[in-house]
Amino acid sequence: MNRKITLALLFGGKSAEHEVSLLSTQNIIKALDRNKYSLLLIGIDREGRWRIHEDIKSLPTVPNLDFMQGSGESIILVSGEGTAKITSPSGGKIAELDVVFPVLHGPYGEDGSVQGFLKLANIPFIGSGVLASAVGMDKDFTKRLLRDAGISIADFLVFNCSQLSDIKFEDVKAKLGIPFFVKPANLGSSVGVSKVNDAAQFYRAISEAFEYDTKVLIEEFIQGREIECSVLGDYDPVASVPGEVIPKTEFYSYESKYIDENGSILEIPAKLPPDTAEDVRDMAVRVFKILHCHGMARVDFFLKKTGELLVNEINTIPGFTDMSMYPKLWEASGIPLPLLIDRLVEMAINRHERENKLRYSVSRAITL
Repeated sequence: MNRKITLALLFGGKSAEHEVSLLSTQNIIKALDRNKYSLLLIGIDREGRWRIHEDIKSLPTVPNLDFMQGSGESIILVSGEGTAKITSPSGGKIAELDVVFPVLHGPYGEDGSVQGFLKLANIPFIGSGVLASAVGMDKDFTKRLLRDAGISIADFLVFNCSQLSDIKFEDVKAKLGIPFFVKPANLGSSVGVSKVNDAAQFYRAISEAFEYDTKVLIEEFIQGREIECSVLGDYDPVASVPGEVIPKTEFYSYESKYIDENGSILEIPAKLPPDTAEDVRDMAVRVFKILHCHGMARVDFFLKKTGELLVNEINTIPGFTDMSMYPKLWEASGIPLPLLIDRLVEMAINRHERENKLRYSVSRAITL
């Protein structure tokens, strides 16, 4: 493409990670090369309405500001030949776009919902497809697939909302020990996550987790270092240098990740023996491939004192804030954010072209 690429940033969303998405979007905007890209801002408000936003400067620089409520013109996304079109409900054309960057975290954005919509509309988009997005979002299914593939993970239990009366503290304690973690199965950014040491904490944690999801994951506590690694690519992905998160609080909470700059220390690169660092990189790529990811992902690990490496989770749309590990790890690996965005856009367009060459019908008529 010799002309500028029209890149639509799709951000906000209905999930509890709405504010994180706004901060990630702000950071991506600052990094974009305006000589290469024409930018469209498509915000999804908390009610799920899609709106076009003209004023880039209006994006908030701090969380907890739902600036999109009632603002921006409502839009309709229409599939087109070569480019997709954005129109208003009255039918007036607003813009054309070449590729979408879903800067969405959590349900209704990172879980395959938007990916399926964009795929049906035949619009190129950055990141994993429907299956990998859905599996990567659901910690229960992620762990089952990794376990079956021989990847070491923490022990866990899963309950859905119909089993609420069956969840007993003493039973969980007997199986997982103390302390343990309670989490919504489909959420990220440590939202709704609680560390449990006693029965009173347990039932509060279960109640809170079920506020965010209909399925709850209870996971054993792993005493170890928190190591993270970024992955980039499609069929031949590569891994960044590993980094380490050293929380100053009891665990790596939402506040530590996105609000309190002093809530944790990010050690980049992590101080690891060369063999261990290579094991992290190799396993990160292996997880990426097992889950059939595309474009980008961040894989999080626990490193025990024994040297055993366990996979904690994967994020198929990792944070892009100025405090986020994914872009920081790639910068330390020699790929600054502007170049990282270029590569993600290129991969998205190439995948779309490759998939559009596939056959979707048989070549001969079928007679009955």
